[in-house]
Amino acid sequence: MKKFACIHGHFYQPPRENPWLEEIELQESAFPYPDWNERITEECYAPNTASRILDPQGSIIDIVNNYAKISFNFGPTLLSWMQRIRPEIYQSILDADELSQEIFDGHGSALAQAYNHMILPLANECDKQTQVLWGIKDFEHHFKRKPEGMWLPETAVDVKTLEVLAANGIKFTILAPHQANKVKRIEDEEWQNIGEGGVDPHRAYLCNLPNKQKIVVFFYDGPISHDIAFGGVLRNGEDFARRLTEVSFNENNEPRLVHVATDGETYGHHHRFGNMALSYCLHHIQADEETQLTIYGAFLEQHPPEFEVAIAENTSWSCSHGVERWRSDCGCAINPLSGWTQQWREVLRESMDWLRDKVAEIFEKEMKAFTDNPWSVRNQYIDVILDRSKEALEQYITKQIKKTDNTNQEKILKLLEMQRYAMLMYTSCGWFFDDVSGIETVQILQYAARVMQLAKETSQKDFEQEFIQKLSQAKSNVKEFTDGADVYKKTVQPTIVNLLNVGAHYAISSLFEEYEEQVVIYSYAISLEKKDLYEVGKQRLVIGKARIFSNITQEQCLIDFSVLYFGDYNLSGGVRIHKDDKSYDEMHMKLQNIFTKNNIPEAIQMTNDYFGVNNYSLWSLFKNEQSKVLNQVFGSTSASIETHFRQIYDHYYPLMCVNPEIRIPLPKALAMTVEFILNRDLIEALESDAVDVLRLEKLAQEIKRWAFARDKEAISYVASKRINKLMEEFFDDHKKLNLLESMSEILRILNALDLSLDLWKTQNIYFAMSRDVYGPIFVKAKQHDKKAREWISNFEKLGQILKVKNNDVLTLKKKERVGAC
Repeated sequence: MKKFACIHGHFYQPPRENPWLEEIELQESAFPYPDWNERITEECYAPNTASRILDPQGSIIDIVNNYAKISFNFGPTLLSWMQRIRPEIYQSILDADELSQEIFDGHGSALAQAYNHMILPLANECDKQTQVLWGIKDFEHHFKRKPEGMWLPETAVDVKTLEVLAANGIKFTILAPHQANKVKRIEDEEWQNIGEGGVDPHRAYLCNLPNKQKIVVFFYDGPISHDIAFGGVLRNGEDFARRLTEVSFNENNEPRLVHVATDGETYGHHHRFGNMALSYCLHHIQADEETQLTIYGAFLEQHPPEFEVAIAENTSWSCSHGVERWRSDCGCAINPLSGWTQQWREVLRESMDWLRDKVAEIFEKEMKAFTDNPWSVRNQYIDVILDRSKEALEQYITKQIKKTDNTNQEKILKLLEMQRYAMLMYTSCGWFFDDVSGIETVQILQYAARVMQLAKETSQKDFEQEFIQKLSQAKSNVKEFTDGADVYKKTVQPTIVNLLNVGAHYAISSLFEEYEEQVVIYSYAISLEKKDLYEVGKQRLVIGKARIFSNITQEQCLIDFSVLYFGDYNLSGGVRIHKDDKSYDEMHMKLQNIFTKNNIPEAIQMTNDYFGVNNYSLWSLFKNEQSKVLNQVFGSTSASIETHFRQIYDHYYPLMCVNPEIRIPLPKALAMTVEFILNRDLIEALESDAVDVLRLEKLAQEIKRWAFARDKEAISYVASKRINKLMEEFFDDHKKLNLLESMSEILRILNALDLSLDLWKTQNIYFAMSRDVYGPIFVKAKQHDKKAREWISNFEKLGQILKVKNNDVLTLKKKERVGAC
């Protein structure tokens, strides 16, 4: 009997993009990272592209790309984000899939996923079709091949969903063991019901479908998967491997597959260093003579199913009540002991279904003027989503639309975007957590708001008030909100954007940032037609005209704008659709004259009269820019505060030096001052153009003297970035010996502060250089080249600090010793 092992990781984050800007805005809860995608990338997705295998002393002896040896899927929206924001990690994932095809006889590690993590058994027929088609096309766009398998969101399944998968060429999917209903040998007629122990997960099963299609189902090993995700299996990579290789079977000749499936984030985000446990596990399995590492496609080709299965419909891996977690108060919760109710889930599902059906009617009616098959046109719209270039859009319009002009094209795009967001609003995370006010639920409510905005613009039908009324029945568990309607009004409505909001953002931010005449801000292109700036002391006035163009829907308008800035964060702006040049010129002349006379009250009144209700303040900026501008505004204030703190620190420093001798703790106010100054100085030293090692060491010694809390997270973040940057510079020019020396000294100093440094990138570069650069220089050093010897000495010293060994280096040294003998 041959034993096989396969590990599957479901790597996924919900789409977090602002639906009007098409980018993720600042998420404070992810600090010190700008958002959760960035944070989880650093903790999980990136480390798995270059994961460490350690020796017993804790030194790195190999760095491997885990994705090449496991089965995995990436959520399409996450992978598209990664392609834009973290292209180097994205490319490593694609490279892993290519490498896996060499390892596993032409079968790739990557699987597809239904597009935006919609619970497919709860979706209507059209959405099922589009979610699967978009998932397949997205996969082909990234991986340049057809997918063999597809991951179902939350493994939620019904027969109809499997029919759609099979009809679109998907060979297999992966389910939880309790999602099997009955099994039999293919040649038998009598079915066997699945008992409490669940289905035997160690083989593939054929599922014959009512539409005459077939699909293979793998049921993962539940107990082992559970212990990986929630137990202590990942504390030791060898124990992890042992759980997979020591599974015992009845003696027969049937090949058996031990396979597990968990969230991919288990390997690094949920469990720190989980990626390293995974890489050592894979390393250990490869050394096991009785177990062969595999992936599903490769196993299926070699060992077709001998058993048939009938699935348990409307089930999932994360709800013991089937798929009720996404439509009712079933009892599933993150914190079941909180006493909270999830009655809101049913109301939210009903509200979304109502909105979906309303806009489906609009879509069908309005699109009939341009196509005979609106839903087929929607299915192909993924081509535009994946490539927003003008050429791709023209090709799509030519192929899919009967007749159109520029005006119609805007309407067509709005209708298609309406449908895109009508699916995004079903992203499963919106129901998964415990309250209707959670950030995941707010996100899908934003998508619903965008749907309603586009519906109104294309049909003049306004659904918002009725939608809000429905949400009022979704009761919240938190004091800040009464119900879903309250959540919508307080957290969603203020974020809704139109072209005037974009114009206001542009006008206000132009006071703090110098723009080119043509600039792209998020998903909008702005063309400046006229701009004049006037200053009276600290006060400034900007007046201008600009054209705002949506790169997504092609909606555009010409706006007039003015902004009065009074200093600090005080400003008043106005924006309106441009009516005619005469009105604009009159406003411009009058406002300029009033402002230059320093008649600010009259200037404000003039602005209000011309722009009406379309007045804006600093808080009208989009979130990321608010942070940038406030940092500028508060720059002088912070500098003043720092000056006062530094004066206190300098004045009382002699007294503080006496204090430790008499063993009396510093007064709290003084301790806070010292803490602030030393933390600030250390960060400034690390951020300076050239790190002053002597000053850094003095600051580190000073910090160690005092028993107050240092800002470890911020210092670690800044220090890690600096070391990584120095290593990148050294990689670009490895002759710069001073960089080697600086890194070693900086790391020596910082190690004494007990920081949590993220040196993943530095270690990767060092490992690559020890493989590709070290050898030729080592040869020169053996030929008595003084600079080469110095380089080798410093490089090896840095390796000891980084705890990186390399077999190529060890081999060279071994050969040298043999030669000497």
